[in-house]
Amino acid sequence: MPSTATRSLWRDASLPALVAGFVTVLVGFASSAVIVFQAARTLGASQAEIASWMWALGLGMGATCIGLSLRYKMPVVTAWSTPGAAMLISGGGLPLSDAIGAFVVAALLGTAVGFSGLFERMIRRIPMSLAAAMLAGVLLRFGLDVFVAMQSQLGMALAMFAVYLLGRRAFPRYAVIATLAVGIAIAAGSGTLHLETAQLSLARPVFVWPTLSWQALFGIALPLFVVTMASQNLPGVAVIRASGYAVPISPTLGWIGVVNVLLAPFGAYGLNLAAITAAICMGREAQEDPQRRYMAAVFAGVFYLLIGLFGATVAALFAAFPKELVMAIAGIALFGTIGNSLATALRDEGEREPALITFLVTASGLSLFGIGAAFWGLLAGAATSLLWRRMR
Repeated sequence: MPSTATRSLWRDASLPALVAGFVTVLVGFASSAVIVFQAARTLGASQAEIASWMWALGLGMGATCIGLSLRYKMPVVTAWSTPGAAMLISGGGLPLSDAIGAFVVAALLGTAVGFSGLFERMIRRIPMSLAAAMLAGVLLRFGLDVFVAMQSQLGMALAMFAVYLLGRRAFPRYAVIATLAVGIAIAAGSGTLHLETAQLSLARPVFVWPTLSWQALFGIALPLFVVTMASQNLPGVAVIRASGYAVPISPTLGWIGVVNVLLAPFGAYGLNLAAITAAICMGREAQEDPQRRYMAAVFAGVFYLLIGLFGATVAALFAAFPKELVMAIAGIALFGTIGNSLATALRDEGEREPALITFLVTASGLSLFGIGAAFWGLLAGAATSLLWRRMR
């Protein structure tokens, strides 16, 4: 006899949520996996150790997505730190064990900042209009990519766009599903879908005993912690708030940190809240009922677990999709979130100018001192808002 919790899960699950979870993992993996691979190689990881990195990261993201989403019945999507991986590429020259030790320290700092509530207290000071404007700025590029994809794959991207528009009117719950199916069918028919290159094999975890040096502490651990908090967790919290979910931020970050600490010796260099991919699971395309959207994050977690089990060889599966298909489906899946974010950001006339500045700075892609545009967009908008209040 199935339990009440099991029946509730089956009732809340849906095909749109399953597809949203798949698109979340597809976009996250296809857009940045190569950076993670390069970071591992730069630090001297062998092929077996690179596979272990993917095992640890996939297991960590899967466990946190599933566990936290089921715990709070709200979509909680985690990701690896892409800016952190990019920073690691320039941090070669140290023994891999020192880098692993730095990963552990950075994860411990994230755990402490999370459970202490310090980060959440800081986040609460950010007005909703600025958070929504930052989210719109982060996602703008993905919306534009739908039309950028038409430059090289006009037939595919245009057909996907047309199916989405028709689907939003005729069958809104399945518009994104139909769009993805049409894209895959066109790619297969045109010979740009190369599934024959995907050969899956189980990954084996490789434990590296952590060591630490002053160079690793100041060259990797502290910068990785700062970049992850500013460029990943800050936008991640803004996405959650802008989507209308009251996820308890402090324990969420704390438990993500705990999982990160446990998996760091196997290559989990940095786990954090997702921003762009989280928006896919929190939008209307994932599920019309906001209270059931947590299942999209649960499905994303299941797909991340599969990535972890099969390690680096999963890269071949996602590489089989043409980049134009990934660009188009990501942008289309985020249309609703972009529109809602812009509406929220510009609704209050008194905050419209600071929100606009936040949006423009974030959308510009500005990066300074290794910290991405989302942080600088919020900083510029907050400074403008503070200046205006003092002038009044």
